[in-house]
Amino acid sequence: MANVRHFRTKFVFAAGLALTPLLGFAAEEMTVKIGLTGPLTGPQAAIGKDHENGLRMAMDRLNAQGIVVGGKKVRFEMMSEDDGADPRTGMTVAQRFVDANVKAVIGPYNSGVAIPISKLLNDAGIVMATVASNPKVTQNGYPYVFRIGASDTQLGTKMGVFAAKNLKAKSFAIIDDRTAYGQGVADEFIKAAKANGIQIVAREFTTDKSTDFSAILTSIKAAKPDGIFYGGYYSQGGPMRRQMARLGLKAYLLGGDGICNEELAKLGGTTVDGGVYCPQGGPVLEQTSEGKQFTTEYKKRFSIEPLVYGASMYDGLNIIAKAMQKANSVEPKQYRAALAASNQQGVAGTYQFDDKRDLKNSPITVYSFKNGQPVPVAEGK
Repeated sequence: MANVRHFRTKFVFAAGLALTPLLGFAAEEMTVKIGLTGPLTGPQAAIGKDHENGLRMAMDRLNAQGIVVGGKKVRFEMMSEDDGADPRTGMTVAQRFVDANVKAVIGPYNSGVAIPISKLLNDAGIVMATVASNPKVTQNGYPYVFRIGASDTQLGTKMGVFAAKNLKAKSFAIIDDRTAYGQGVADEFIKAAKANGIQIVAREFTTDKSTDFSAILTSIKAAKPDGIFYGGYYSQGGPMRRQMARLGLKAYLLGGDGICNEELAKLGGTTVDGGVYCPQGGPVLEQTSEGKQFTTEYKKRFSIEPLVYGASMYDGLNIIAKAMQKANSVEPKQYRAALAASNQQGVAGTYQFDDKRDLKNSPITVYSFKNGQPVPVAEGK
């Protein structure tokens, strides 16, 4: 683990999120609890741990820097909770955050968790900064709910257009896992695909706990689609791709950001190749100086590659801390307006919100896979 001096040196790359440091040593210290909710156990645990890692990096940097809000030095403390990608568990976790008087919640990852807990947290006056992508997350107009990643409308539309324009596909079959995320991104893909001349030859359903897709894939194989779009997560997408190969189903596999990480290749093996395509919100980290340094520090500290939203969690706490400083308060009721008015450059993109508190501009990159790693696709066709 890097020492404090190393962190203060390495994390100057977050220039757009630079915060006013502590001047002198007389300021009284206050502890500010930040909640993290995500799937820390179960099939999606790698994602939950990635989110925790990203948030921990930001928290340690801010604590080493020593920011002052309302005349007091702030020490951030993480309250990390496992929601298991389950809505009921998520509600229990959210109530724990309310009871603990957290000043913000980073997460959740899953739309099926985000939609129900958004009301509970909003009613309690707690800011929620989530990457959950279903459009419904922000459609209720809750003033304390912010999306810090791309929406399904953006992700699904991107892949529908990509399938038509870049892959020249004429027909697609759809499978979704019946979660709020899976259905949402699949629905948006279908809209864009149809609008661009792609015929939808089948729509099938599974669950986010399934592992055997043989019957569904056998049925789809008879329709001879150019590709399959899977609305769901890597934990099912990997086995699905492996089973496609076993059945001789030679078709593209496309999905949303839920399959877009190296965990897909770990589960799907060599079948996860150049015929698999998926989107990630934000720029390619390796193509920006901020992204390169974030990735380098993340790998050095945790000995693994960051996944899709580790950088977003890092940015999320930074923009919240900046809003606290602008409002001169750590209370969500006081800093919420400053957060809504943000225009900050982070590692994973620019944080500027529209009237629904969705990102005004969330660049999306399409990836394929090579040697077990997602690699960005040049879109020039």
